[in-house]
Amino acid sequence: MAGRLQGKVALITGGSSGIGEATAKLFAREGAKVVIADVQLEKGQQVAAAIQAEGGEASFVRSDVSRDADAKHMVEFTVGRYGRLDVLFNNAGVESTKPVVETSEAEWDRIMAVNAKGVFLGTKHAIAPMQKSGGGSIINTSSIFGLIGSPGFAAYHASKGAVRLLTKSTALAHAKDKIRANSIHPGVIETPMLREVIATESNPEQARAEWMKGEPIGRFGTPEDIAFGALYLASDESSFVTGTELVIDGGWTAQ
Repeated sequence: MAGRLQGKVALITGGSSGIGEATAKLFAREGAKVVIADVQLEKGQQVAAAIQAEGGEASFVRSDVSRDADAKHMVEFTVGRYGRLDVLFNNAGVESTKPVVETSEAEWDRIMAVNAKGVFLGTKHAIAPMQKSGGGSIINTSSIFGLIGSPGFAAYHASKGAVRLLTKSTALAHAKDKIRANSIHPGVIETPMLREVIATESNPEQARAEWMKGEPIGRFGTPEDIAFGALYLASDESSFVTGTELVIDGGWTAQ
């Protein structure tokens, strides 16, 4: 049987680890030709090699999504390698746990550059090739922290809220081009980023337990939980879905 993404070409930013890695591998298993874009050169090449070893098609391109030239290059690389672009998963992201008064200007700028500007630049350069091929799907990783607040994470909240509304603007601007745009809002996901956040706490074990208290379903999410949501939004099964949020959080925001 043909995979759910058979014949499609997908570009995934932040594809070297966590959610991006899981999504790249799942997309490839479902028939997509996958391009992994990331600043982590060695890890990205390893993910591409693992996909190839399983019989899938994958390539790696080094890209800092906060730089216009890099964002342009990753799209041009994808189209040059595979002839088209059907799916863009703007997934690259960085995090800061600090509240407003503890956030430096440099930290604010870094979070906004990767999380919000990166989505803007990726989207900007993906539109033309998607128009040329008759449509496409843009998937943007926001967060439950793009929907609700918390005492900390000031810059992260701001960046992920920006992603949510940029997604809606993109969806409306390009609906007639048959380009869909949707945001995914993960809850607490067991990724290297989460482990790094917990490790910075004075008592990591207690910090992990505190995070777990907010989980109605009784566990953290996995990268694969998010990857399957991205798969739905990338596939033709979601052809009538645009400008909306897919919340995958184990019930966190239902409370």
